[in-house]
Amino acid sequence: MPKVSSLIVPYASYLRVYEPLAAFPEPERGHWYRYARRPERPSYQDELRRSLADLLPVPPMAVPVQESGDAFVAEVDGVLCVCPWRTRLRGWEALGDLAEELPALVLDAALPELVRRQATQDYERWLTRNPDARPWIRTSTWQVPLHWFVLVSDEEREYDKGAGSGGGSRAEKDAPVLRYRTPMVQARRRVARALRTLRDTLDEGPLIDGLVDVGRWLEEFHPRSLVELDYGGLVHVLPAGELDGDHSAADVAEGIEALRTGDGPGAGEAYGRLVERWRSVRDRRSAN
Repeated sequence: MPKVSSLIVPYASYLRVYEPLAAFPEPERGHWYRYARRPERPSYQDELRRSLADLLPVPPMAVPVQESGDAFVAEVDGVLCVCPWRTRLRGWEALGDLAEELPALVLDAALPELVRRQATQDYERWLTRNPDARPWIRTSTWQVPLHWFVLVSDEEREYDKGAGSGGGSRAEKDAPVLRYRTPMVQARRRVARALRTLRDTLDEGPLIDGLVDVGRWLEEFHPRSLVELDYGGLVHVLPAGELDGDHSAADVAEGIEALRTGDGPGAGEAYGRLVERWRSVRDRRSAN
């Protein structure tokens, strides 16, 4: 499919799982093997542009008519791994969250109730035939959920400042990148350890609930998978100095360790840094 435009679409971060080809049954495995050897593949920006373009017709298209055949590709210790986009499935799942994200008038203007109802009915029918379906990608807008940082460590942080700005696809290629990549076994181990500490020291709440949810999600994948936390389009709205100084995974790890050892003030300091950093991002959301 051709690129819709060269517009860079910011605001979303991603948690992805790349599974080895052995985790996929045939004929899907063969499809991903051939796909991974293409000289050029679309980016997450292309996926976002396509989704935005689907909202332009009247009536708008809530989710793609067909499931995406695209994926992200990575090589892990010589093993080819893929992260299928599954844009249609993720679109269906995202519809359920829109009512909490947007005022009713805005939601009805963007996606009329009839369109949403039809998409929901399509999803329910599809789900009866595919009860074990799950996405390989989780998306968050205008933030990186704090419990995602539990999965990674500061040593796994990769920050590329990029080559500067420009126009069209060159700007995308030269844009900054801030991401973490970790083996699945490490991610699962960190979730389990963090949950033990948090349950021993805190009341049930969003952080614990989020960790439980993401831990269950990780269990659905091959143990030799790769987990990636990617700031995605947030790098286009955060100043370089803030990106360079962003060590949120280290702050989260420090806070949890402080709780484990009974260091309340230390945990408070780490949490304070996180709140201040991500409040500035949410302030930009309000300004837009």
